[in-house]
Amino acid sequence: MPVKKVAFHTLGCKLNFSETSTIARSFQERGFERVDFNEDPDIFIINTCSVTDNADKKCRKVIREAREVSPNAFVAIIGCYAQLKPQELAEIEGVDAVLGAAEKFKLFDLIGDFERKEHACVYASDIADINEFNPSYSISDRTRTFLKIQDGCDYSCTFCTIPLARGASRSDTIEHVVLEATDLGKKGVREVVLTGINTGDFGIRNGNREDSFFDLVKELDKVKTIERFRISSIEPNLLTKEIIDFVAQSNRFMPHFHVPLQSGSDNVLKAMKRRYSKDLYEDRIQYIRKTIPHASIGVDVIIGFPGESEEEFLKTYQFLNELPCSYLHVFTYSERPNTEAIKMQSVVPQSERNKRSKMLRSLSEKKKRAFYEQNIGSTAKVLYENDVENGKMHGFTENYIRVSAPHKPENVNSIIKVAITAINNNGYAEVAEY
Repeated sequence: MPVKKVAFHTLGCKLNFSETSTIARSFQERGFERVDFNEDPDIFIINTCSVTDNADKKCRKVIREAREVSPNAFVAIIGCYAQLKPQELAEIEGVDAVLGAAEKFKLFDLIGDFERKEHACVYASDIADINEFNPSYSISDRTRTFLKIQDGCDYSCTFCTIPLARGASRSDTIEHVVLEATDLGKKGVREVVLTGINTGDFGIRNGNREDSFFDLVKELDKVKTIERFRISSIEPNLLTKEIIDFVAQSNRFMPHFHVPLQSGSDNVLKAMKRRYSKDLYEDRIQYIRKTIPHASIGVDVIIGFPGESEEEFLKTYQFLNELPCSYLHVFTYSERPNTEAIKMQSVVPQSERNKRSKMLRSLSEKKKRAFYEQNIGSTAKVLYENDVENGKMHGFTENYIRVSAPHKPENVNSIIKVAITAINNNGYAEVAEY
């Protein structure tokens, strides 16, 4: 019997990539051959996002492309979009199965032979009934491994569907995370990115808080097989000064923080139901900059939220302009069904959203360039990835500066000491090896 070929496509966040990687390994362990999307697979697994309307559109586009590549293949849709709108997805021509948040880890139990049926199968539990944590990590996909430590969210931000798609906050145990990180190091992984839906809320199991994120950080710092840990996005109200102080003296936790802001206006933050004020946010960022002067600080910001007047937007722009951060991730507000925000008045026109987004993206480029230039003349250690373009390879310093250097195959997945000498026209740091 010929070996079945399976291809994967992931939309959305780092957590989705870690889950896709874990699911892919389960196929390979059962004798399936993992192939690229365009290699005429027998099975497509499409892991979806639903944070924005654009993410939904991308999913539909990928389904169409899958059908064009392999008209008779079995197409399964998993992930957040699948949890939120399973019936809607099942009615799309060419979809064979839809699996929600819990079911995506039970593909073999629920689908079995992956043979096409007359109608699409739908498996999606009520999100309120989901309380199981499914560990996952990415490996072989990138040099940096994304290790899932937490899932779900207990916050109720008015713009967000994630609690509806992922369920309540729940976590792995410290012991298991430490064991997985140790094993990843033994497999040759040099850097682990800790990821989750609300990473800083780590420690909840069966609805009860049993540990804290800081407890986990302290234990992971003892893992000798991993040279680098990074904290992915962490809410400002959960990024305590004791965590910042610990990272400042750690040899393993990198000086890199990504802290969602969403708006520099307290009025908009209140309407979003965020759990902090502009002052608290600024206090955390200033404390990072004072405690770890060379740290990279990334900021998420949403523009065009209902009620964000020109004046409120300019407050955000001015706040970010003066904030000692390193780069921005700019998101345009997108109306999502079943959220409080969709019912709010004073909707910002799309043309205005586009204008504001362009302004902040331009500001981000300026800040990133300035941060990189501040590091010219300094020494750093670069972890090089298998990312080669026009004879150049790329990697990241401890404080997340992207480096471009002549390709040396022996340097892939190696940590090399360098001096940062210049910033090139592509916005990458040029280096000289020590």
